[in-house]
Amino acid sequence: MKIGIVLSTNEPEVIWNAFRFGNLALKENNETKVFLINRGVEIEEINSENIKEQIDIFIKNNGQILACGTCLKARQKEESDVCPLSNMKDLLELVRESDKVLTFG
Repeated sequence: MKIGIVLSTNEPEVIWNAFRFGNLALKENNETKVFLINRGVEIEEINSENIKEQIDIFIKNNGQILACGTCLKARQKEESDVCPLSNMKDLLELVRESDKVLTFG
């Protein structure tokens, strides 16, 4: 199954749970992508080893993260390995190709 996760908050507990879910989905052999939008693009600014660990596991297990370029630009942020530049067309593609889409935020 293909699972899409849309993460639109910088709330640490929500981010932690979104990536915990994403990691479980990957472990259960589901192709899983996370699209960061709104305050979700701020995840690297959160000082939490638990969140960093979950994100690292997600990336290591071939989970894909996309980040809204407009949201990054509005915050005067550059793309990074955790927040690679993306756009609404990529979000639309994530929704179209996913069997299920969840939102956290």
